Amino acid sequence: MNLPPGFVISTDPARLDVAAVHRYLSEESYWARHIPYETVARALANSLSFGLYGPDGRLAGFARAVTDRATFAWLCDVFVLPGFRGRGLSKALVSAVLAHPDLQGLRRHLLATLDAHGLYQQHGYTPLKFPERWLEIAPPNHYPAPEE
Repeated sequence: MNLPPGFVISTDPARLDVAAVHRYLSEESYWARHIPYETVARALANSLSFGLYGPDGRLAGFARAVTDRATFAWLCDVFVLPGFRGRGLSKALVSAVLAHPDLQGLRRHLLATLDAHGLYQQHGYTPLKFPERWLEIAPPNHYPAPEE
């Protein structure tokens, strides 16, 4: 994992800027637009979260793994804030997640992405081997825009 000088990745929940994570997910992401703050806070409290911090200590990126730490992990909510992109930080962040001691020896790692297949394939992710075995419940418009 090659981080530029001054950047740090931490799983310390006390260091995580929940408001900054919520702001990106609710305003910028395509997968969680309009997600309520309380939902983000609960998700972070129940996941293995990775904060990526810049030289000034502010949040530069984020990823989380929803995991039982024994058999399964779902990598999700991965982002690097726009001002920090183009420095290899997303690669370092995914490498840090996959190298974490609690995520070793798992039977399965999953993720979903609209446009970052190349990034994740560099780390060993492939299309589902047996997609016909997977089902989902995915209600449309799960986080509707608040009424103005």
